[in-house]
Amino acid sequence: MRHMSEELADAGLLLRVEGDVATLTLNRPERRNAQTPAMWRALARIGRDLSGVRAVVVTGAGPSFSAGLDLAAFTPAGLPGGPGLMDIARMPDGEADATITAFQEAFTWLLRPDLLTVAAVRGHAVGAGFQLALACDFRVCASEATFTMAEVTRGIVPDLGGTGLLAALVGYSRALEICVTGRRVGADEAVRVGLANVVVADAELDGTVADLVAALLAAPRDAAVETKALLLGARTRTLADQRAAERAAQLRRLRDLAGVGE
Repeated sequence: MRHMSEELADAGLLLRVEGDVATLTLNRPERRNAQTPAMWRALARIGRDLSGVRAVVVTGAGPSFSAGLDLAAFTPAGLPGGPGLMDIARMPDGEADATITAFQEAFTWLLRPDLLTVAAVRGHAVGAGFQLALACDFRVCASEATFTMAEVTRGIVPDLGGTGLLAALVGYSRALEICVTGRRVGADEAVRVGLANVVVADAELDGTVADLVAALLAAPRDAAVETKALLLGARTRTLADQRAAERAAQLRRLRDLAGVGE
């Protein structure tokens, strides 16, 4: 059986784990880290298998975070290891839905409550690259970073979890404008509208990310996990249900601190 690192490398990914921190690098710099179905399958596998860490940093090799879906997917021939978009169009409804669901799993695991996830964004984050950054809890940007949701301009829609995440961050109207126009959002605007946490000079990006991760890891793990779960759930709960969830989470924490079994 091939070692997992070899399979990830073939899919254009590098994974490094040091203590409580995993660093996931999109490693197709010659293609501006354009994404493929093979990369998505590998990302989903990482999400299923990754354990024993508290934080994940997602970054891209070279000058771009990710240029989005490899444009070969739009051609009749598609991508090696496809399926391409035209292949999906010809599938029966159930098979097509299952295929896109599997693609989404490459992104949704970054929202796991037991992980604190940071996107370190240099250069372009386009389409699927934008949605990958959105799937992370935090976005730290170099000053030249740009975000572009280009799907609508190509006649398709963002379908990797990005619509709900973007609307939650910047509001419905601004999210719609960003998606439908397909315009570039620069790093300074991204911070101003709540899309990104901070923008720094390119030379300071790695150090800023490391400082953020250290601050996140300083918090007690179980309290951080419960807090992330509460904030994620707040998007869909009523106010009364959110308060009930807070009470239940607090009781779990107090009982754990007091050494009292439930």
